Amino acid sequence: MRIDVDPSLTDPTSVYRLLTATVVPRPIAWVSTVSADGTDNLAPHSFFTIASVDPPVVQFTSVGRKDSLRNVEETGQFVVNLAPEGLFEQINATATDFPRGTSEFDACGVAREPGLRVKVPRVAASPVALECELHSTVRIGDSTVVFGRVVHLAVDEAYMTDGHPEITLMRPLTRLGKDEWGTLGGIREISRVPYQGQG
Repeated sequence: MRIDVDPSLTDPTSVYRLLTATVVPRPIAWVSTVSADGTDNLAPHSFFTIASVDPPVVQFTSVGRKDSLRNVEETGQFVVNLAPEGLFEQINATATDFPRGTSEFDACGVAREPGLRVKVPRVAASPVALECELHSTVRIGDSTVVFGRVVHLAVDEAYMTDGHPEITLMRPLTRLGKDEWGTLGGIREISRVPYQGQG
């Protein structure tokens, strides 16, 4: 027997909990930004995916008006840092609701390195950094989807195997429901089945 839920008759917090517990696992965009006055910011966003490959565009969603969104609007730049399992505690710490003007890099002890094509710092220990320039934003209800054109990819060669980022080395974290996080589990490989048609 199913439980039926009408979002229009349900409080938003309950809908949020249902959605985030069922749309899983979600990759994490560990987004670094800089405000107009030069204060850097770092926060994880679990509403994140690829929007386009040609041109390369990624997207993340700011639920509410977070500092990440404000900074991107002010400067037009951001970096998506891969969130690896080894930095679990620091990633979680950067989700703290610090007052605006606080650098999560400093508050949470995250080492930074300069970006190459953007003026936003990257997470030094992250295996992959996607440097982005703002493409556009779309406001949907209480959230804003941020689209960023990837202008530079920086991949640590220690995480590459045969010219390809190796998932078992990167070990990305994912978000689940409640306070749950996911780590890299079993990996299965299968080739896509090409359509043969009738001949």
